[in-house]
Amino acid sequence: MSNTPQIFGAFWETAERGVAYLSADWTDDDSPPLTMQDGTPMKLVRRVEPLYFAFRTGYCFEGEQVLFVLAPPFYHNFDWEHETPYVAGDFNGWQEAVQDDAWRMKAETHAGLSVYVLRVPKEKVMVNARPRFKFVTREKHWVEIPRRAPNVVADGKNENFEIQPECTGLNLFYFWPPKPHRLGVCESIRLNGGQPHEVRAGLLLFRQEAKGRLGAYIEDGKTFFRVFVPRATKVVAHFMPHPHEQEGRILELARDESNPCVWQGWVHESLENWFYYYSIGGNNHNATTAFDPAARVMDPWARAVIGPESLGIILTDGRFSRGRKKQFTPPHWHDLVIAECHVRDLVKYAPMPMEDVKRRGFAGLAQCVRDPLFYLNHLGANAVELQPVQENDAPNAEAYHWGYMPVNYFAPASTYATDPYSASQIEQFRDLVDAFHEKNIAVILDVVYNHTGEPNHLLRMDKAYFFCQDFDGALTNFSGTGNDLRTYTPTAKRLIIESLTHLIQAYDVDGFRFDLADLIGVGVLKEIEQALKAVKPSVVLIAEPWSFRGNIARALRHTGFSSWNDGFREFVARYVLGNGNIEGLKYFLAGSPGLALWPAQTVNYAASHDDYCWIDKITENAGHNGFWPTGTDQRRTRLMFSVLMMALGIPMLAQGQDFLHSKHGVCNTYLDGEKNALNYARAREYSDTAAYARHWIEFRKTAGRELLCLSQSPGPGYLRCWPTHSSAAAFLYNADHSRGKKRLLYAINPHPWEERILLDGLEPSDFLQLADHNGFSQNERGLNPSFFWLEGKLRMPPLSCALFACC
Repeated sequence: MSNTPQIFGAFWETAERGVAYLSADWTDDDSPPLTMQDGTPMKLVRRVEPLYFAFRTGYCFEGEQVLFVLAPPFYHNFDWEHETPYVAGDFNGWQEAVQDDAWRMKAETHAGLSVYVLRVPKEKVMVNARPRFKFVTREKHWVEIPRRAPNVVADGKNENFEIQPECTGLNLFYFWPPKPHRLGVCESIRLNGGQPHEVRAGLLLFRQEAKGRLGAYIEDGKTFFRVFVPRATKVVAHFMPHPHEQEGRILELARDESNPCVWQGWVHESLENWFYYYSIGGNNHNATTAFDPAARVMDPWARAVIGPESLGIILTDGRFSRGRKKQFTPPHWHDLVIAECHVRDLVKYAPMPMEDVKRRGFAGLAQCVRDPLFYLNHLGANAVELQPVQENDAPNAEAYHWGYMPVNYFAPASTYATDPYSASQIEQFRDLVDAFHEKNIAVILDVVYNHTGEPNHLLRMDKAYFFCQDFDGALTNFSGTGNDLRTYTPTAKRLIIESLTHLIQAYDVDGFRFDLADLIGVGVLKEIEQALKAVKPSVVLIAEPWSFRGNIARALRHTGFSSWNDGFREFVARYVLGNGNIEGLKYFLAGSPGLALWPAQTVNYAASHDDYCWIDKITENAGHNGFWPTGTDQRRTRLMFSVLMMALGIPMLAQGQDFLHSKHGVCNTYLDGEKNALNYARAREYSDTAAYARHWIEFRKTAGRELLCLSQSPGPGYLRCWPTHSSAAAFLYNADHSRGKKRLLYAINPHPWEERILLDGLEPSDFLQLADHNGFSQNERGLNPSFFWLEGKLRMPPLSCALFACC
């Protein structure tokens, strides 16, 4: 890069002021000669404080020192209230930095903003021409880099900051144009009469906020259309009484004078049950907009839609009323046992007579749930976590879809309805939730607020406002789907919160699991929590805390969110295969302390919809094909269930995991309905393993509840361990008697040889064996025959587990 300063980035911060990044420091005392594209000089050009540059880049120079700066507002997933950052890089051994407090950052206040800073002499930092660095916590968790950092460089799959000696903080300037900028107008600036550089969307756009109601709605016999499109030049509502009508009627919308980012219009009649869409025109310039006036744009606030045809349905508010039905209260978080399921996978081969159209989704599953013989009614789980049921980009009703490509957040999936054009999905999804509640099963929805599917309607409304871009304007892709939702802009955040609130108020949903929550951000998740608990105080909130960018599980510890524990998932598979260790087992049995501040903050699971299902993952068979599991596979599965149910936290099972559901060794089956559908014949074929899982669930919910389902974290003496030379071990629950006199003793041997565990301090006569790797005792006298426990040693057969209660 030439050291002659050029413009390499410019953004509008307000209508009256922009900010320009130069490619190198401007060392002249006079400000750089910035002009508009036509040569008109600026009203004023003024250097920006180097600290502001450091907010984005992580550093600036201050005399003979490098000033490292971490400004929490730019780092959405850093828990700045509870963690202290360090600077790590080429100059101090990266992770080794946390062992030296010389690299620990200090809290300071600048211009009313709390930031972390560290001043280091240049000679200690500039160990090469362009040293790289990153911020890290004492626990060695890396702080994610801001998406629009101009000095980010990729190191394989990792991203780091780069110190660019030609840019020390003297390369950033405010400019005041001759006249205020108008959103939607493309304007460029020049330096020294050079090439024009477009001033892109910045804080001016990102601060835009829709006021008042949005969507198409009916009030006082009129139908209103209100849509947030801040940079459009023309917005037209198209509406028709029949979905396949080619012409229809149109209404050109106008900007709301009191809130110009919203376009609105109305007709003096009720258009109930009519279909509609928008066409949106605007100036497409560079990478910040994607207007296409020929495309149908579906209203993001439509409450019922026909996704494949990009049509919303206009409905009255009364259609979403639950009347006087009392709100269902789910079990306390620490009492939850979750089953993760997919609507169609449950229904496709459900052994009961049913019309084919019902097997598409909601109506068929409601019929299943009300059948006393249905699988979930016997499993014992008291919560079901449904894979996404919001409208997705399935091309038609017959197509199988996991649901992780949403195109509307308010509307239940039309492809799961028997009569989508009459919006039967509304009543049928509500009836499904009611059916689960009748069986005292809570309903948690898997929701995807980190990216959207195709066609991307939000992209056509405003690409830069709704989607994250890097410094050069390219869409970021930490979701792996091609786009990342910019969740922190006011109207994007409102879309998330209002759609979630709608799902609670209209359907009485009990909770949500947030897909790739790292991309939503801790700050937004906290606002979601506050808003939803105001509507339903008992709402269950679960995060999948990672993405391809990072992991926020630790940052969520001081929130009301629980997190999927992928560490548990990977460990339990290794452990039952004999490749684990006692330290790891104790950590996970104790509820992952450090990762979780209270036990129910960790959702423990051994398998989910992603990747290999459980039996395929651990099978001895070639090609990960566990369809015909070996006896050892089944024995290891039982050990897994014992670990899952004895671990503090929330246990979650994948659908069919109890009866060894197999996907024939295929890892990714997101479009394969045949491999994902449950084959209920396996519940009979492997009925002993299924029964074993049910008995563990029942024990956890009843006799074991007091010691396993804890609302608060126990003390360090709660769980005592008796190790062996291998990874076999025994654990005493309530060893410190902090929960009264009851105690449980759990022992496990994952190896193909016998182990003897020395239980010093315990007397066999004080304990009654309740279960082993084959089953549970069916009487009050305990298991017979029980394991040999002689001369202080408990003999554990190969691949075995044992559960004892204190008499």
